[in-house]
Amino acid sequence: MSCLLSCCAACTCGLCSSVVSGISQKSARIAYCGLFGASLVVSWILREVGAPILEKLPWIGSSDKQPKEWYQIQAVLRVSLGSFLFFGILALIMIGVKDRNDKRDSIHHGGWVAKMVVWLLLVVLMFFIPDVVISIYSFISKFGAGLFMLVQVMILLDFTHSWNDSWVEKDEQKWYIALLAISVGCYIATYVISGVLFIWFNPSGHDCGLNVFFIVMTMILAFGFGIVALHPAVNGSLLPASVISVYCAYLCYTGLSSEPRNYECNGLNKSKAVTISTLILGMLTTVLSVLYSALRAGSSTTFLSPPSSPRSAGDKPLLEAEVEEGKAKKEEKEATPVTYSYSFFHLIFALASMYSAMLLSGWTNSTESSDLIDVGWTSVWVRICTEWVTAGLYGWTLVAPLILPDREFA
Repeated sequence: MSCLLSCCAACTCGLCSSVVSGISQKSARIAYCGLFGASLVVSWILREVGAPILEKLPWIGSSDKQPKEWYQIQAVLRVSLGSFLFFGILALIMIGVKDRNDKRDSIHHGGWVAKMVVWLLLVVLMFFIPDVVISIYSFISKFGAGLFMLVQVMILLDFTHSWNDSWVEKDEQKWYIALLAISVGCYIATYVISGVLFIWFNPSGHDCGLNVFFIVMTMILAFGFGIVALHPAVNGSLLPASVISVYCAYLCYTGLSSEPRNYECNGLNKSKAVTISTLILGMLTTVLSVLYSALRAGSSTTFLSPPSSPRSAGDKPLLEAEVEEGKAKKEEKEATPVTYSYSFFHLIFALASMYSAMLLSGWTNSTESSDLIDVGWTSVWVRICTEWVTAGLYGWTLVAPLILPDREFA
């Protein structure tokens, strides 16, 4: 039996080594996604079961006796800080990497055992730092999470325009019909969602003017997007307008659903606790959103990795300049450029660590039930303001060419 167990252990170690080797060569971005996902799982587990352990640590909450919710938030923030430092350090290290010949490329793609150990050590060490550091990080995380949400909006705008342009460039009737069908479908979905929100978050017998204002504003914005996008003076398209509209409706829903459960205008107030399936669904949605943003944003080479300008050879003799130009071309052929910005990729994950911490801690709101995620008035206004910022940015992309005709807009 012992021999069999030894063989199994050896096979397992060999399999892990093979997986790590494969990751280092082909799937670095997926591996980083997995590591970030692991940090979310650890945060969630410690949030649910870690409070009694933290209560026994004398350097955490040593000044006053804190409620259970405070220790849950501490667990989430400390894991988040460790993950933030891990990705933040990598982002600083990777600044300026332009080709695969750079020695730092091997750091990005390889050394996974060492990186996992470093990540684990950073997370563990965060549980030995004083509360004041976590308080400062909690404050900064609000801005970092807001910045991440802004990046999400920019990515969505870029995605919708790229999608529309790619189908228009095909210049075939079936693609135009598909664009129209999807656009109409998105607008129908927008107003169906708005109607459902009226039913859920404007119950009869209660004065729910704030909720009605949020919902009506979403409907007005969606209608305005379509009118402006189709105006002859604006070089717009209906598809981006419809996608942004349904996204704004989604943000309105998430904002209203984050209202406190005891608020009379919250149609979900009968649910005093969130079931395990709802928690899993919410976490899965968050993970997919974060990972998509990181992969999409990290694939851009326009951030933090501007192309280097060629050196001038005007002051050198013609023959010498031609020789150096030939050498430079040869080196360029040998050097394989990176396909995305490593530094920006890690920066997105660092900001995502802050964003996930705010979600799991209810934006550090400890007044709600510990069974609830992303609930409280802070969450409501963050979502609603994100919706308005999204609308503002999209509106600007439509009218900017009219306001600033001398500038070029991609």
